[in-house]
Amino acid sequence: QVQLEESGGGLVQAGDSLRLSCAASGRLSSGAAMAWFRQLPGKEREFVAAKRWTVTTYADSVKGRFTISTDNAKNTVDLQMNSLKPEDTAVYYCAVASHWSGVYSFRSLIPYDSWGQGTQVTVSA
Repeated sequence: QVQLEESGGGLVQAGDSLRLSCAASGRLSSGAAMAWFRQLPGKEREFVAAKRWTVTTYADSVKGRFTISTDNAKNTVDLQMNSLKPEDTAVYYCAVASHWSGVYSFRSLIPYDSWGQGTQVTVSA
């Protein structure tokens, strides 16, 4: 497991942009998958975006508005969020799957063995 620390959350207005960053301590394997999930109080954690090598995938609700990027040299994964909507309000978590088997989808929680503490994103109408 690696330690993950998110930053960049905050309060913005609808239509604004925000960039989340996640720094991983320790060395990640080249085959690791990195992802972002989000969660509202009382609800299940839901998939937002994931990246492994050059493959990226997004939840339908954020496709075209959010972009996930990684910097392997710095062990970071960012989430650029544009055209934010009030329904994007949630705690956002970054996650790493150190050893990707391909058995589960990127959208599943199961493959991810390291999680950050979360950062709050609030979008006002």
